[in-house]
This record gives sequence, structure tokens and C-alpha cells, in this order.
Amino acid sequence: MFSKATVKERRQYYREEWSEKDLPEFIREGIKKREFGFDHNGRGPNDRYKTFRGTESLRKFLRYKAPFAAYISVAFYNNPKRRQDWQKAEYIFDVDAKDIPIRSCNCDGVCEVCLGEALEIVNSLIDTLDSDLGLDNIHLIYSGRGYHIRILDEEMMLANSELRSEVLKYVAGAEVPKSQFINTDISNKAFNFEHFSIPIGYSKIFTDKMKYNVKHLTGSEDIDGINPKMMKDILKARHHLDNDEWGYFKRDIGPRRYKNLVEAMARVNLATIDAKVTIDLKRILRLPSSLHSKVSMKCMEVKNRETFDPFKEAVPKFVYERDD
Repeated sequence: MFSKATVKERRQYYREEWSEKDLPEFIREGIKKREFGFDHNGRGPNDRYKTFRGTESLRKFLRYKAPFAAYISVAFYNNPKRRQDWQKAEYIFDVDAKDIPIRSCNCDGVCEVCLGEALEIVNSLIDTLDSDLGLDNIHLIYSGRGYHIRILDEEMMLANSELRSEVLKYVAGAEVPKSQFINTDISNKAFNFEHFSIPIGYSKIFTDKMKYNVKHLTGSEDIDGINPKMMKDILKARHHLDNDEWGYFKRDIGPRRYKNLVEAMARVNLATIDAKVTIDLKRILRLPSSLHSKVSMKCMEVKNRETFDPFKEAVPKFVYERDD
């Protein structure tokens, strides 16, 4: 399934299967304000600064060119053809299954297991964005090898790179909290947006993510700050976390090594998300509805993140018609 799409298959997809109805509404609404980019030969998006008057002109282009990959800017411009007069930009979290530092499988690309774990991770991120920050204009996109969380709340669309970075570190659990293994909603941090200020409990977020990471360790990971002996002891002691017995877990690991573990998990949490994408105000992302030709999967909006199965919903028809 994950083999590269041929030129013939790309043409078939864009002529027989692609539909403007598969474009999310948030893409269709602002299409004139966005920059498009295309990769025609698998070497990267070198055909940039494209613009379209509407979905019909985009349909004709895709049908004629059948690109290897199609991209759209997260930014809105008054002059997108030159990327001038920037107005605002979506706030993005990019989780690629093949780049997750701790995953249960050992595949060298993507598979059902790591894609499932990537969906678990983005579901957790979305829950935090919603419950802690009150953001609700959130769209989840299956990218072909992972997921893009695309946030269009005005407060974040207008945010600068510094605020985007701070929110990222909070939501990802990328900083060690003051209390290293507390499991309550005690607040020790707050974000100040232009229109509202929300006190936020961070310790539980970090604790939950650390527990998730430790429970998913296979022992084969190469994690900075965790040597093989320490890894073995972590795996031996992690049963304590089934009942949230952090004190016993810390005792078995040892206070000094536990501190190293906590710091390592903060780095792992940050590495789970492509931070460069999050803070970039002019990034281009795969166009929802387009074909990810490297793996022959559709990039598409996830309507129900609790039941979404890319192996049922994101597989183009031509894949089932292959001889092999």
C-alpha cells in the first residue's frame, strides 16, 4: 500500500477521484488569500507562488498537472502571489508517525501501529488545546504519514512566533514542571492572550505525557540521557505507574536518575512535534484532498477523530486496482 504512485496513478486520482467537495471549508473560504506550491517530480515543492481564483481553477490545474504533491500556505496574504502583505496564519501542530521518538513498532516507515499512536498523540494535543486554552476552531488533517492540527482561532492566527513557541511548549509538555510527578490540576503557569487570560494547570499534562511515554518504551530507543542500564530499570519499575505510584517508581529508579528521566521526557515530548512548523508564519503544508504520492495515500480532513481509520478512508481507488 505504501509504494510510490506512478504518473498514471496520479492522473487517475486527480481526474477520476479528486473532488472540490473534499476541500475543507476553511480552505475553500480563503482560497484567494493563500499561496500554493507544487512538487511535480518528487524533489520538493519548487513550483511556488501559485494562486487560484477559486476551486474550479484549482481543479483544472490538478487535473492537467497531476502533481507529485500539492501544498497550501498556512498564511493569508493580500498579495499571495508574492507572499506580500501578510495578514495572519494558522497555528499548526505537525506529528509525523515516522518521527515519533517513542513508538511501539520498529517499522522503517509508517504502519498501522505507529499511525495509531500518532492519532493518540494528536487527540491528546487537541484535548489540551480545547480544555486548557479554550481554542475551538481546530481541524485535524491526515497528512499521509501523520497528522496536522490546524488551528484557526483568531487569537492564535494573529500570534507572533514567540507566543506560538510558548503555547507549543505547554501543550506538548516540553518543559519540566516545578513539581515533577504531581498528578493534580494545580496551576503554575498562565498564558495571556490579547482578549483573555487563562490560568492553566501544567503538572498533570506533563505527568500524563511522561506516563504515556514510559508505558510505550520498547527498550530499543536511543534517548539522550537514558543509558541501557537505566532503560532496563525503567522497564522493570514502570508497573508502578499502572496505579500512579510515582513515589515507588522514583524510588526504584533512584532520585538522580529519575531527574534525568524527567528531563529526557521533556525533550522527547518536544521532538514528537515538528516545532519549526508550529512557529513558522509562512509555512506551506500538504493540501487536504491531495495525493501523498510517496505512500499512495490521500491527505484528508478527519471528520471523526475517535473512529478515523486511514486504511479505510484515505486509500485511493487505484491502490485496490494494482496487480500486486
